[in-house]
Amino acid sequence: MGGRLRRVGIVNGAASLGFVPYHQLDGQPNVVVDGSPTDGTELCLTHWPAIDSPIRFAADLSAQMAFAYLDAFDLHDRASAVSNNHFDQDGLVSLYALIRPEAALERRAMLIDVARAGDFATFDDRNAARVSMTLAAYATPGRSPLGDLPSDYAEMTAQLYVEMLGRIDELCDHPERYHDLWAEEDATLDASEAALGSGQATLEEVPDIDLAVITVPKGGPCAGGHRFGGQWASGLHPMAIYNATDRFSVLVIREQHYDFTYRYESWVQYRSRRPRPRRDLAALVERLNDAEPSPGRWGADPVSVLTPTLQLRGADQSAISPAAFREILEHHLRHAPPAWNPYPDQE
Repeated sequence: MGGRLRRVGIVNGAASLGFVPYHQLDGQPNVVVDGSPTDGTELCLTHWPAIDSPIRFAADLSAQMAFAYLDAFDLHDRASAVSNNHFDQDGLVSLYALIRPEAALERRAMLIDVARAGDFATFDDRNAARVSMTLAAYATPGRSPLGDLPSDYAEMTAQLYVEMLGRIDELCDHPERYHDLWAEEDATLDASEAALGSGQATLEEVPDIDLAVITVPKGGPCAGGHRFGGQWASGLHPMAIYNATDRFSVLVIREQHYDFTYRYESWVQYRSRRPRPRRDLAALVERLNDAEPSPGRWGADPVSVLTPTLQLRGADQSAISPAAFREILEHHLRHAPPAWNPYPDQE
């Protein structure tokens, strides 16, 4: 994307905020939403871990924090720039709320639901899920209606925000106009919801360790669905699973193929309830590898990543039975010490 992007924004009395790409802030006074503060940041409204945003605006989503800030709108001092260091639905809604507050307030419930669908893969309004699907399509290289996206992530993020800040009204008001971008994924969501609703796929909860266990039969839906800006998760659609359970750790069993995931809610400063802290998975990996007779080897992400997963690598199926696998996993989750605290030290 050649040259510097123009500043996009509106005047709201004496306090106006306009979008400036994160990598072009150059230390000018700024507000950052849904990301990390940088040089010149006078206010950061984010649910990201360990960032000390004003507690009176704290909420599950950064978008909810941005809307809460509209009632004050007096803490950004000299800042006229607002930015974010990555593109996703929560970041887009947060920016939009501060740049076009009147238009955003008219669509507040829908916009927050869009942010929730993108970040947490949960929704109340199916059209909010479809808007999230559309935004993910725009952010997916090789699929985006914008054509070839910049290979540089900062430039891609900037282009996506400029483009989508100008489209978010229409996306929310007329999602049917974007049918071609969301229809295929919407059908995969239907199939996953039907599998869970009919009992083809079963859901069991283990409340004391905040675990949901989904068992999917051979031949069950596996097309998956988007996560965040342009990522994809295979298997049952994440929205079907996460709308069906409040548990923040999830095990999916397909015959003897096992996928364990910590949900994103347990990475951020979630406020409507405190998630059970994540447990480090390294010792669990060692125990599983000791027990695994198949050629595969178990591996896991660090608990510090957004949605850490535990998976068998090098083999599609484990030789550990589902009952034995669950016993090993649940023992670890029950007895391992907490290993992740996203909240500031004073909390």
